[in-house]
Amino acid sequence: MTNHSNASRSGTFFGESGVAGFTHRAFLKSMGFDDADMARPVIGICNTYSELNNCNVHLRDLAEAVKRGVWQAGGFPLEFPTISLGEIFLNPTSMLWRNLAAMDTEEMIRAQPLDGVILLVNCDKTTPAALMGAASADLPAIVVSGGPMLNGHYKGQILGACTDCRRLTAEFNAGTLDKATYREIEDGIVRSPGHCMVMGTASTMNSMLEALGIGLPGTGAIPAVDARRLRLAEHAGRRIVELAKDGVRPSQILTRQAFENAITLLCALGGSTNAVVHLPAIAGRLDIELPLDLFNEISGRTPLLANMRPSGKYQMEDLHYAGGIPAVLKQLLPLLHGDALTVTGKTLAENVANARIENPDVIRSFADPIQPEGGLTILRGNLAPDGAVIKHAAASPKLLHHRGRAVVFADMDDLQARINDPDLDVTADDVLVLKHVGPVGGPGMPEVGNFPIPGKLLRQGVRDMVRISDARMSGTAFGTIVLHVAPESAIGGPLALVESGDAIELDVPNRRIHLHVDDIELARRRARWQPPAQKTTRGYTKLFIDHVMQAPDGCDFDFLRGSDPVHPTEQPKF
Repeated sequence: MTNHSNASRSGTFFGESGVAGFTHRAFLKSMGFDDADMARPVIGICNTYSELNNCNVHLRDLAEAVKRGVWQAGGFPLEFPTISLGEIFLNPTSMLWRNLAAMDTEEMIRAQPLDGVILLVNCDKTTPAALMGAASADLPAIVVSGGPMLNGHYKGQILGACTDCRRLTAEFNAGTLDKATYREIEDGIVRSPGHCMVMGTASTMNSMLEALGIGLPGTGAIPAVDARRLRLAEHAGRRIVELAKDGVRPSQILTRQAFENAITLLCALGGSTNAVVHLPAIAGRLDIELPLDLFNEISGRTPLLANMRPSGKYQMEDLHYAGGIPAVLKQLLPLLHGDALTVTGKTLAENVANARIENPDVIRSFADPIQPEGGLTILRGNLAPDGAVIKHAAASPKLLHHRGRAVVFADMDDLQARINDPDLDVTADDVLVLKHVGPVGGPGMPEVGNFPIPGKLLRQGVRDMVRISDARMSGTAFGTIVLHVAPESAIGGPLALVESGDAIELDVPNRRIHLHVDDIELARRRARWQPPAQKTTRGYTKLFIDHVMQAPDGCDFDFLRGSDPVHPTEQPKF
């Protein structure tokens, strides 16, 4: 009989003596595998496939490509599912379950006899959830994303989900787009599997896999239906076997320098504000602090190089043809830690040495940026003492320094009841404020920060206003929108004290947001303030409300911070 007792988790598991080892081997043999298979490194393929998640619906094909690579390199691939978080079909928000998916990923890696893992992800919360779980378990890992969908088309126009979903819906609501055309566009805006093809959160997070070094070059931008995506998955299958044999762990790759590289890429891409939540959550699993001021510091020295929607002109398919993320990273090398280790076994600089820009209108050179600073700004002030974020690259320039009268909505129900009321007391110069949509108040910090312009103003031609909330917004959205206000209103942050008629000043050049109400009046309001009633008293949502941290800490659970790596031969112990 083949000797299973080698110095690995799987070797220990299948080589165990007595009834335990007998049972482990017998049950695996029931699936058609034999002793020779059990003698190989066992590679888990963590698959977030779901038919309720269009972005991830093609991951079965990628899993088969990964398996080919694992077998080729002498490994033993075994696929297992975890929660699939699709932004479109989940309510109230997929962010509510990101931490649950991270726990699922971590516990399945810990509990099963794996020597390494490939994490198949795509829709925007599946990527940080997988990274959080893999970082906590800290077994050898590579993340493989499913890639962006193809560009949308309508009568010669290039369309992007869901930037144009929002833009065209606003036009339909304003009466400038008829119903027949609106429905016809619906048939051609989402043409294939894959994540949203603009620089939304999924594009941002999956692109940052390359900068973090935990994904192979090409992971960020190869289209979902391109055969090169299958070849990349097969390559990852081969490579994970080598990482498992060498014992190279995520903690050796996901260093402080790697996170700084990712933030630099985020700023150069004009990427999603959601990364400002997800990156601290991932880093926190490794005892790495990413304070909000670091994002400001890096954004201030990083030029915006990628001409990508919703801030710019192009989409992910175009970015791939223009040289992809490797070409952007090569331009950024003067600002990067080029010696950072990656899952290829090479440094980041070595990975991108042969990259080149094929279309300089899509990817600008370091010497000719779209703008001299990155696309994000962290704001502070008496309205957001712990910070807030704005994607100024997608905002209206004339509103970046603006003072206006607050028009306050108490919560989403209040917003939906009044936003289109023709008698709503609102002008284009006002500042719209939405409360109780943060991590606790949502719950789950839903993507409602880009809440709509009042109907009567839409009909007057208004397409942007300053909007402020403790929510998030989709990376596919645009507008002058202040997000992630911390502390949030539901726990008594200053946002809770804002009343309609107050003056609020947004000053992006000076990174400031200020409520022009004196301290005595604010103290009076605080004395009257009562926390909102909790929306649930049971289940996972109750756990979330009780343990979620605020946006600057990544909205992770307080009991999941810190490192607890699995020992190479450790078996589950309770």
